[in-house]
Amino acid sequence: MERTTQLYEGKAKKVYLTTDPDVVLVSYKDDATAFNGLKKGTIKGKGEVNNVCSNHLFRLLESKGVKTHYVEQINERETFVRKVEIVPLEVIVRNIAAGSFSKRFGVKEGTALKAPSLEFSYKNDDLGDPMINDSQVLALGLATPEEIDKIKAMALKVNEILCDYFKEVGIILVDFKLEFGRFHGDIILADEISPDTCRFWDAKTGEKLDKDRFRRDLDDVDKGYREIKKRMGLE
Repeated sequence: MERTTQLYEGKAKKVYLTTDPDVVLVSYKDDATAFNGLKKGTIKGKGEVNNVCSNHLFRLLESKGVKTHYVEQINERETFVRKVEIVPLEVIVRNIAAGSFSKRFGVKEGTALKAPSLEFSYKNDDLGDPMINDSQVLALGLATPEEIDKIKAMALKVNEILCDYFKEVGIILVDFKLEFGRFHGDIILADEISPDTCRFWDAKTGEKLDKDRFRRDLDDVDKGYREIKKRMGLE
């Protein structure tokens, strides 16, 4: 299996077609954006960390019965994945109040939530990825009732698995974003799970080990990414 033409270039990845119509190649970039692209920069080595860590977590989830788009890692920056039709929803799961959740609801950052919070955002950069509820998803034809139910159940299962996993390596999974896709009629987990898409805090110090270091202009922006890779035993 070999790459052919470039299909797409996004904020963090390039996607190429391959000689297998069901498989694409994803190449992770070091480019970083925040606030819907208003802030741009580069985080050294980010692409390699995100690729390797995401693949490790996809393999873990597959072993626990969660279907993902992962096929095979080629090198530290490139991976073969199943070619899916992305459901245009960002699925945000929160365990600790932080970021926009704290601002919207006036909850102090760091407050443990009494239950995991799950919310949808409509994937549309021009609109700023607005929050969207189930009835609006149905009204716009973005997903069926069955797909919504499956996405919610999968997201909560992913949360349970990842919380347990990161607890073992001294990291608090504060919140994270997931994306799902359709592959031959089935809903599977897609995109990535990395310091770009998760809030990770050190369990002892509360230090931020994710893209918030870039968002909030903290020093050693790449420090968190390197630390996550190290804690996961991938160095």
